[in-house]
Formats: sequence, C-alpha cells, structure tokens
Amino acid sequence: MERTLEGVQPYSGFMPESASQANIRPDVGLTFDDVLLVPRHSTIRSRHDVRTDTQFSRNISLHIPIVSANMDTVTESEMAITMARAGGIGVIHRFMPIERQAQEVRRVKRAEALVVENPLSLPPHATVREARRAMRKHGVGGVIIIDSDDRVIGIVTRRDIMFAFDGVEDQPVSTVMTGRDKLITAPKGTSFAKAREMLDRGRVEKLPLVDEEGRLAGLITAKDVEHLLHYPHATKDEKGQLRVAAAVGVRPGFIDRATALVEAGVDALVIDIAHGDSTNAIEAAAKLRAEVGGAWDLVIGNVATADGTRRLIDAGADAVKVGIGPGSICITRLVTGFGVPQLSAVAAASETAAPDGVPIIADGGIRNSGDIVKALAAGAQTVMLGSLLAGTKEAPGIVVVRNGQRYKITRGMASLGARMSRDKKETQRTEDSSMKREYEHVVPEGVEATVAYRGPVEDILRQLVGGLRSGL
Repeated sequence: MERTLEGVQPYSGFMPESASQANIRPDVGLTFDDVLLVPRHSTIRSRHDVRTDTQFSRNISLHIPIVSANMDTVTESEMAITMARAGGIGVIHRFMPIERQAQEVRRVKRAEALVVENPLSLPPHATVREARRAMRKHGVGGVIIIDSDDRVIGIVTRRDIMFAFDGVEDQPVSTVMTGRDKLITAPKGTSFAKAREMLDRGRVEKLPLVDEEGRLAGLITAKDVEHLLHYPHATKDEKGQLRVAAAVGVRPGFIDRATALVEAGVDALVIDIAHGDSTNAIEAAAKLRAEVGGAWDLVIGNVATADGTRRLIDAGADAVKVGIGPGSICITRLVTGFGVPQLSAVAAASETAAPDGVPIIADGGIRNSGDIVKALAAGAQTVMLGSLLAGTKEAPGIVVVRNGQRYKITRGMASLGARMSRDKKETQRTEDSSMKREYEHVVPEGVEATVAYRGPVEDILRQLVGGLRSGL
C-alpha cells in the first residue's frame, strides 16, 4: 500500500511559520488486526513440543510469556500467586497505602517456599485471638509457638482454633496448641525429599526445623510439597518463593514505597507512568537505583517509540513496557490524539532493545491468543494482560449480576472512578476531611466497564497458552 502526503498542510496554529511540510510519518503503522502471520514449514510434530520459556526482565525468567497488569481490578496477591504458579508473573498495583501493598507482596512470597525461613511465631502467653488475627493477616494456616529463647514448644494450626469462640479466644495459645511432646520436628538442613517422607509418615501438614539447641530455624509444609509437584513450572526465586513485581509511581513518596516493597521481598519494581519517555520517569529511575538497596529488577514504561525505549534502557531499565493507548479501556488516543499502533510500536522497541538484551513487554491490545503470537513475532518477550484477566475469580474487582449473568467491574487507572478511589484512600490515610477534589477539572484517559465473569484464571491461561503453542 502506498500513501503520499501531497496536499497535506500543517496546522499553522501550533506549527512554526518556517515549517514547510507536515510532520507526518510516511510509513504505515500496524496493529494486531492489521496483520496475519504467513504459515511456514514446520518440523515440530506436536504443539506440546513447543517451549514457551521467556524473560520478563534481565534476571527474571518465565515459563509462559504472560504478565498480569498493575490495575486495581486485576492484580493483587491472589492474582499474583496464581500467575506465578502458572509460570507467569503478576504486577501488584500501587493504588493502595504503602504498608498494604508491601503486605500483598509478603503474601505472595509466603505462599510457598522450599523452606520458610522466618515462619510465623508467637509466645505461649499470646491469646487465641492474636493467633487467629496473625494467621489471617499473613495468609498462613499455622503459627509456631516458641519460648523466650526461640525454642519450639508447640504449634497452633487453623484447625486447632476453628471453633475456638465464646471465651476461648482470650485464653493463651498454650491451652490449644499441639505440645512439644507430640510435635514432629526435623533438624535444620533436612533435605526436601526427607521432609516429604517425614510429613507423609507422620500424617502432619507442617514440619518445623530446629537447630541443635531446639531453636526455630525454618518450616517445611505439606502444602509446599504439594505445590512443588502440582506446579513444576512456577516462577520462583532461589529460595523457592514465588516471584512477584509491584508498581511504584514518580510522585513524592515513591522512594518510601519502593523501599517497603523491597523489604517485603519484591523481585521487580515497575515504574508506572502514563508517558514513560519523560524526564519524570528517567529521574525516578536514577533515584531508585541510588537510594533503594537490595537485588531487584527495574521495569519502566510505557513508551511507544524506539527513541523512548533507548532512553529508558540508558536510564537503567531491565525491561521496557510498550504501549500508549492500545488497551480496551484506555482512551488516551481519543483524548490526546497520541499513540502508535501497537504492533509497530513493539517492533520498533524490540529492534532497539535486542542488542542490549532488554526484554520488551507488550502492554495492551491483546484480545486473544493469536494477538500474543503476533506480539512475540514482532519482538516482544512477554505480553501484559488487563481486561482479559479482569473477569476471573482471582481479580479483585467486585462481582455484579445483571439479567441473571455475573460480571466484574474493570477500569482504566486513568479513569475518573480510579482517580476518585485514590483520592478517597489518600484522604482516609491523612484523615484530612477537608481534602476535596474539583473533579469537573479532571480529564479522564480511561473508562470503566463490565466484563463477563470467567471463572478461575487457570482456565483462561490454559486456553491462551494452548493457542500460543499452536501458533508457535
């Protein structure tokens, strides 16, 4: 297809008088619906022989190239846990108080491990109520009881306190715990295979590890063994913990947020900004690298050009998120007139990033497995999904019923509803009742929508990855 610019005149209202021609690119921009991939000869006999391993960032590998979006109706700890177990990764959104976001990260990191290094523990004089509250807060099913010298003297599980009400809640946990005389423990350094044998032989669910003095040194659970067998391709760190990413912004306070997330064990920080090719993003990246310690990868986005990708790589990005306005609930292109068709944007970004080994995340516009294949063919290493996952059980969006059908609410993070929700949380956090916003001056770049309830996210991933395998 040929296109010419004959007869096109620049708008003199904002172009300099010296401009002699319109600043319009002559090349054609393509999005997913504009392209079909040409079938070629294949020596692969079965789609099950296809490998879908890829990189999320420089130091984080995945079994499947799928990332759940950092939206408040898509990714919190439950989604992130499920994504990691499936071989992908989730990015926990930042539209919550710092401590709560850090707690969401801790929930993911505690969900499973080869050995829980710092298992939840309480002294024997703690109450049943405190034990119940601690287990609920940390999302675990048991707490180790230790004395003042950290020696293991018992264990309390959810089963022990399931019906502990009506006065029992104020009693010490020592009255309901399984005592040391009946408790099965193992020496520190016990192999995973040996621990599995002891759990099976003792018909117990938790195996505390102790040192030579009987002090608590770790924990292996039957659930972790089960998960290891059931999810062999889970995205895990060197300790056997699930990997998770979390978003931060660029406004004042983002360093405090990032520090709390790193202390909670986050594996990657994602600078979440609508226009990633900006001084704000580059300065934020430099500040994070300089002021936040620990080992973590840095993901920055969003951009839509090769130049923008190069600037973020030079700023220290371990992965670059690409996509300005392609999402189904994003209206940036309508409001601002800016954007690049997603397939072309991904191709340009990947060409720039490939020599540096920096993965590209195609963020937005994915509606089916065929679009994933096209995004990878254009050079992306992963795709980020929002609306496709928003209707699943694990997504934090609320469920509504219309005409007998169940739906979930989803929204762009630049929508008016998302803005109002953030302001409300800020007001509650500062307890400033006089804090009000003039919402009539807000120009939303996202919308709210309902998506059909789609059940467990595992079912969606199975279909998407199956289609991806067929395409590859």
